[in-house]
Amino acid sequence: MGLQVLIAFHSDYGSTQKMAQAIAAGISAAAPSASVSLKQAVDTTLDDLTGADVIVFGTPVHMGSMAWQMKQLIDRGSKLWMENALEGRVGGVFVSGSGFGGAGGGAELTMAALHANFLEHGMVVVGFPKTLSGYAHGGIHWGPYARTGNHEGMPEGISDAQLAACRSYGAHVIGIAERLLA
Repeated sequence: MGLQVLIAFHSDYGSTQKMAQAIAAGISAAAPSASVSLKQAVDTTLDDLTGADVIVFGTPVHMGSMAWQMKQLIDRGSKLWMENALEGRVGGVFVSGSGFGGAGGGAELTMAALHANFLEHGMVVVGFPKTLSGYAHGGIHWGPYARTGNHEGMPEGISDAQLAACRSYGAHVIGIAERLLA
């Protein structure tokens, strides 16, 4: 039986959900035996987290931080921290966002906070190496990032190149997990 993968996410305008689906597609293409579950953060249970070998969190960036739905899931998971229940699992993160101008609107801060949560749990965190396909269009070292808004901060959607980066990242995460956990 393959690895159990949970992709928990929140999506405001559909872009983060499309990223989650692309990451799942990359995982499935690279490791057909892996079982991938996509769940909205608000519907994710602690049993979902403890049942996964690989956990990937995705969120839009809200005012330089994650969506409250993702933060609520993380806070509910603090019980698992007390039990060391996620130690040794593999984690990855992805975000979408806009903001005014050409900056990331807090994408790196959000990704660092998500990584910190996984590290607190004793998980192994997988970044996005610049050597991976799609990095130039939809990646930063923390993970996939899709700028989905125009320079006025209004939603524009996600590009095919950004989704390709997500598929590449999904394949990378499962490859690392297979080497570490299989």
